[in-house]
Amino acid sequence: MTNKIIYWTSTILLSLLMCMSAGMYLFNTVMVEGIFKSLGYPTYIIYPLAFAKIVGVLAILTKKSTFLKELAYAGFFFDFILAFSAHIIANDGGHLTALAAMILLVVSYIYDKKVFKKA
Repeated sequence: MTNKIIYWTSTILLSLLMCMSAGMYLFNTVMVEGIFKSLGYPTYIIYPLAFAKIVGVLAILTKKSTFLKELAYAGFFFDFILAFSAHIIANDGGHLTALAAMILLVVSYIYDKKVFKKA
């Protein structure tokens, strides 16, 4: 029971973080463009990233496809690593959010394996 609570808590928090991020990308694009420019990222990836975050959340929560779920976890992992390193280089303090997201991701992934293991 404890494993399920840890899994669902971390997964829901991760999902909320990704949905809020995607929402910000879609509805506050001008601000996000400024952040992307300051981090050295091209602004044309904002909309595809927003879409990928939404699809990734759906893949993790629905568990319709193990391959898509694993792909979503991997995509989020690389997104967080790149965000963390970019914020460290920019020295803007944003790295803590990326670090928190990475912790949620790792906990969700580990407990997904514990809770939903195939017999």
